[in-house]
Amino acid sequence: SIDGRPAEQMKLDDAVKALKGEPGSSVTVSVARLGSREPIVRKLTREMVHVETVLGERRGTDDRWDFMLDPQKRIGYIRVSSFSRDTARDLRQALDRLTEAKLQGLVLDLRFNPGGLLSSAIEVADMFVADGRIVSTQGRNVPEHVWDAERPGTYEGFPMVVLVNRFSASASEIVAACLQDHKRAVIVGERTWGKGSVQNVIELEEGKSALKLTTSSYQRPSGKNIHRFPDAKDTDDWGVRPDEGYDLRLNDRDMANLFDDRQRRDVLNTGESVIEAPASPARPYVDRQLAKAVEYLAGQIKESPE
Repeated sequence: SIDGRPAEQMKLDDAVKALKGEPGSSVTVSVARLGSREPIVRKLTREMVHVETVLGERRGTDDRWDFMLDPQKRIGYIRVSSFSRDTARDLRQALDRLTEAKLQGLVLDLRFNPGGLLSSAIEVADMFVADGRIVSTQGRNVPEHVWDAERPGTYEGFPMVVLVNRFSASASEIVAACLQDHKRAVIVGERTWGKGSVQNVIELEEGKSALKLTTSSYQRPSGKNIHRFPDAKDTDDWGVRPDEGYDLRLNDRDMANLFDDRQRRDVLNTGESVIEAPASPARPYVDRQLAKAVEYLAGQIKESPE
């Protein structure tokens, strides 16, 4: 329920309106969950929320993300959940922290990343590629647009792995394809979604309606296509495929375990959560895709740094 109103029959828009309000005001929510006999009731204070898109492997005791996955080998881990206006800035701050800790290898996790702003994806790719093409667009009746990397601000000198899966799409595919084509990173995981179309929104009826028109498609630095067209076959070039020997597809059970594991790691350590994370399983979940990425990076680091 939301402020005493049963939410079971609410439409999504009505529930959103009931939850939203002026910053500083409060709303009481009652949440039912599997394993709890009684609903969990919490009074929440509304605030302006900044959604994090740059996440680490775990939170520290101060609730800041810890981006160092393996302190001994100095392998970093950064998860980008989407490409927003602040993603490039937050990613650079995380990389600066890792650089100060003498980073030796990096895992960039783009699994489940649905995309976001093209400008943000270009900024992120430019952080790891010193020169050359990042991405281009081509269409039948529109001029070609190209974006190239620039050396200033590039993070170099360490091996990289990019994790992707079948839910990595759009802007995340642009970044993964760029780093793969420039041989800046090894791609581990599953073939990506294949969403590489450029769409323009044309306003109609003085703003009362709009037409979304597909005008062109994104091209990898190699010139290959990213978009999976309706008649595309599995053997066609679309999306981003893992490098040879690093294709690890998760089944439904592994995917559910990965979600649960991520939820436990994402919960804040301080304060009181509205919904507590599920209890840890008897045996900790092993992320096979991440383990493969770490195995590769460990092999690239010749000696453990002092």
